Amino acid sequence: MRLAVVDERATLLTDAGPVDVEHESEGRFPSDVTRLYEEWAAFRQWAKGYPSAAAAAPLPASSSLGPVSSRPAQILAVGLNYVAHAAESGFVVPEAPIVFTKFASSISRPYEDLPLSGDSVDWEVELVAVIGVGGRDIAAEDAFDHVAGFTVGQDYSDREVQFLGAPAQFSLGKSFPGFAPLGPVLVSPDEMPTPEETVLECTVDGEVMQSAPLSDLIFSVPDLIARLSAVVTLMPGDLIFTGTPPGVGFGMSPRRYLRRGETVRASITGIGAIEQVCV
Repeated sequence: MRLAVVDERATLLTDAGPVDVEHESEGRFPSDVTRLYEEWAAFRQWAKGYPSAAAAAPLPASSSLGPVSSRPAQILAVGLNYVAHAAESGFVVPEAPIVFTKFASSISRPYEDLPLSGDSVDWEVELVAVIGVGGRDIAAEDAFDHVAGFTVGQDYSDREVQFLGAPAQFSLGKSFPGFAPLGPVLVSPDEMPTPEETVLECTVDGEVMQSAPLSDLIFSVPDLIARLSAVVTLMPGDLIFTGTPPGVGFGMSPRRYLRRGETVRASITGIGAIEQVCV
């Protein structure tokens, strides 16, 4: 399944073209994607009757696309989940996931300007898991039954704010407006490439800054869901930012941050790309 939010309406991307969920289901399922996640198990079964468009199929106009989950109850984010990223950031490889939150007001469209909060805003391309069926104490082997799908995200970070104070706290520095763009589509777990084939990439003005396979994750998506749900009750529409690979500006010497006028593009194999212009 490939799902997009087009002109604020949940839309299946099928091999026959875009299908408006509410219209096609004759009102059985809502156009509001937040409400749709609350009925995900039934919707997933219904959607099987609509073969997905190929990953390379053209998308609706970028200006019409919205975030695939705009009002999540929770955003859980995982830090230092790639060995090389932990090293470049000056940290040891964690023995358990490093978890923080981003606030929902930071969510933005997949193609939208990025207001820079200062001179130390950094990029972090991430695979984002969207929860479809909530739960607690979810076993790793059952994790994908609870995932609606995956999308591309950026965990933009104001490093000055992020590391202000001792101890530092991450959430505020990662929650400025526009710091969590999502999209362009949601892809169900069964249609994703293997982790070895799934490459995360981020470019700034065409220069490749990050590029790594999902198989480099320290804690896999099923492992993260099991560990997180042992503590937190996961809710439909919740977002899990699974971590960023090496290549962030904070890890460079000298450090390199975003400047106004630059274009940041994040892409993941099998899902697509999102893009922001820094303003």
